[in-house]
Amino acid sequence: MQGGPEYAIDALPLEGDGKLNTLLKEKYQDRQPHISRDGRWMAYVSNESSKDEVYVRPFPDVDKGKWQISVAGGEAPLWSPDGRELFYRNGDSVMAVSVEAGHAFKCGKPETLFQGTYTSLSSDDGHPWDVSPDGKRFLMMKEVGSNASAGEWPPRRINIVLNWFEELKREFR
Repeated sequence: MQGGPEYAIDALPLEGDGKLNTLLKEKYQDRQPHISRDGRWMAYVSNESSKDEVYVRPFPDVDKGKWQISVAGGEAPLWSPDGRELFYRNGDSVMAVSVEAGHAFKCGKPETLFQGTYTSLSSDDGHPWDVSPDGKRFLMMKEVGSNASAGEWPPRRINIVLNWFEELKREFR
């Protein structure tokens, strides 16, 4: 599992010289970075233990510490809006880990929040799921139809509503 395509985690400043800054470029596949809402921590996925696991490092000073968050595999990390939890996927499970991410970093043990058959991830998908701003709901992609896994998709239909503000005003008069 080590080796294969080369991965790096880079940061591109939006101010100043705009020079690309490589944060992590190791012999492992480090990918799927996600910065905490306060901008002080970076969660990411690495295969350095021979399987994908979720880690956290200080941001942007990634060499000042490293904590392994997942213990039995993990991918696609997301920070909760309040910064007190880190979520990640492990197969069909959505996991949560309590964190204290102030000046120092501390984390609890992973716990399963819920399970379900959602669209699988690949290393290039980035973050195909998200948590709501209140931290109480998740947006997940799920295959539809009983034969979706066999490649048979139901017909797709898109409904377009024109002038929906006007329609909304009529409904609430």
